[in-house]
Amino acid sequence: MRLYACGKCGNPIHFDNRSCIACGSQLGFSTDTLTMHALEPSETGWRTIAPHAQEVAFCANAGDDICNWLVPSGDNNAYCVACRYNRIVPVTDNPEGLARWQRIGQAQRHLFYSLLRWKLPIPGRDVDPQGGLVFDFLADEVDANGNVIPAMTGHEDGLISLRAAEANDEVRESVRVSMGEPYRTLLGHLRHEIGHFYWAQLVRDEATLARARALFGDEREDYAAALQRNYEQGPPADWQSRFISTYASCHPAEDFAECWAHFFHIVDTLETARAFGLSTDPRRHGDMATEVDFDPYRASDAQTLIDAWIPLSVALNSLQRSMGQADSYPFVLSPPVVEKLDFINGLIRQSAVGNRQ
Repeated sequence: MRLYACGKCGNPIHFDNRSCIACGSQLGFSTDTLTMHALEPSETGWRTIAPHAQEVAFCANAGDDICNWLVPSGDNNAYCVACRYNRIVPVTDNPEGLARWQRIGQAQRHLFYSLLRWKLPIPGRDVDPQGGLVFDFLADEVDANGNVIPAMTGHEDGLISLRAAEANDEVRESVRVSMGEPYRTLLGHLRHEIGHFYWAQLVRDEATLARARALFGDEREDYAAALQRNYEQGPPADWQSRFISTYASCHPAEDFAECWAHFFHIVDTLETARAFGLSTDPRRHGDMATEVDFDPYRASDAQTLIDAWIPLSVALNSLQRSMGQADSYPFVLSPPVVEKLDFINGLIRQSAVGNRQ
């Protein structure tokens, strides 16, 4: 994620800021320029401050501090590029529901930032009624006996469902511990599930499909049987030498989605490191020195990303441990995993080239 500057006073501002703490200017994110803009009132609502002066309105979800994205004045859709894909959202008539929607919306906009940076295709249900992208953020149900029936997080034919209760830290953490997972976040869920969506979008021609199956396995493998085997027997003994996570080892489709999510984690964190000028150069450990002196979103291959990521992630994990916190990135990137990440990098780069034509 980039670090931005207020267009009025030059003060540093961040992706989720609503106002500049230095000059008080209202702020909003423009998907046309992919940047945060300082705003000034205009006759029609708001105008971005020069040099990118444009009449704009806030997303219809701007109320209750849910969204800070902008819509060009005159746009027929009152919702921003991210929010217009939502079908079911958390209720906002109580503090808990509102807090959930705020946290989920923040994660969703972070996801869409990456999709827009890469110029990935984002067909919605208006374009593809059967497989277009749509989001349902679902509430848990309660049966007649008062038992909570958790909503499911998953993907099916373009529909990404997310259990809204996982916006509560205590719920998400309890699930993480019970599942034995080292990492579980809202943003991680969204990045994983949209990986399933992009398999259908990008892995289409025979050559690409053959390469994908050679790397990840045959996605036609019985999914229910694979999950049952994983829950009963656990991951293969050598999973860490071939997969990014235990969940990735249970089925080829999950392997692809897990690698897709991690690719997003790595690229976006490296962009943040670059924005803040972070580098590592530990004394007497030259092999752990790194500087992100390139645009991670335009890396030509995954190895370039990994060469910068490993030293940085080691430093991040060490900082976390110094604070008594768990590792930020508790994963090992084996050569087969790097090869899978390189395949995903190639898919995304090729898609971006196609979208520029």
